[in-house]
Order: sequence, then C-alpha cells, then structure tokens
Amino acid sequence: MKSNGSLKEAKIFSLVLIPLLGQYVVTLEETQGQRLIPIWIGVNEGNAIGLKLQGEQLPRPMTHDLITNILGELGIKVEKVVVTDLREGTYYAAIILSAGSRHYEIDARPSDAMALAVRTSTPIFVDEKVLKKCPVMMKPISDEEAEKFKRELQGLKPEDFFKGLEEGPA
Repeated sequence: MKSNGSLKEAKIFSLVLIPLLGQYVVTLEETQGQRLIPIWIGVNEGNAIGLKLQGEQLPRPMTHDLITNILGELGIKVEKVVVTDLREGTYYAAIILSAGSRHYEIDARPSDAMALAVRTSTPIFVDEKVLKKCPVMMKPISDEEAEKFKRELQGLKPEDFFKGLEEGPA
C-alpha cells in the first residue's frame, strides 16, 4: 500500500439503506476527530455489515463469514483494512493480512473490506489523502442531528455528492 500520508483510524458511524437506489450508505467516523466519510455500497454488502453489527447469526455462513472461516482455518490474521484512495468517485481499499512472518495486501472494495473487518474485530483506517479528496462532513453532535443527517443521506445520490468536486492531489 503506497501511502504518501498518514492513516487515520475510523469506525462505522452509521449504515443507512436508501431503498429507492437499492444501496446503502456506510459512514465512517474518524476516531480521533469529527470527520465523517460517506461511502455508497451495494445492498448485499450493506446487509452483511448490518447483520453483523446487529449481532445476527444466520444458520449458514454468508460470503464474508466464509472468508473469515477460511482465513481462520489457514492461520491468517486480518491485521487491518484501509480505505486507500478515491478516484473518479470510486473508493478503493486494501485488506492487510499476516500469516506468521509473511504479510499480504489484498485489493478490495471498501464494502467487502468493512464486512470482513466487522467479523474479525479488525481496525479500519482511512488514508489522509482520501480525506483530502472526498467531501468530508463533520460529525453531528446530538441524536437529533444524527437522525437529520441520516434523512439527508436518503435524498442524495452518489453523483450528487461528488458533483463539482475536482480531483485532489494523488
């Protein structure tokens, strides 16, 4: 992972279903700050994240559960997931794995990386360059503001969010 900046730890702040678009918006919150990063993800990945966050246990493993089980059986640890870049309105991520003294970096969609992170209690990071490129929102302070934020997200489309933004420095 080529990072020119520093990594900022983040956690999932909210997960909102946008029924008309058939998508979710997962919002990452910087743990040592107030910035929020909304990322549009598919309904399957959103369901996978949501089920795990709610503590739901299905009778058979879903895809991300299966991957977690395979990694565990092979003795591979998920060290961290990182949202690494934002290019042309698309976020990129990496899953950092270790097996003994060997380390691996696997290219992934942020949605899959986060679905894996919530299953393995793995920390999530965002590269500072992503924070510089994306339209960051500030964390609401009250529960009422958080609910208003979720309602506003429901009216946005991904292209509305990035409209007028210029690509930041790479």
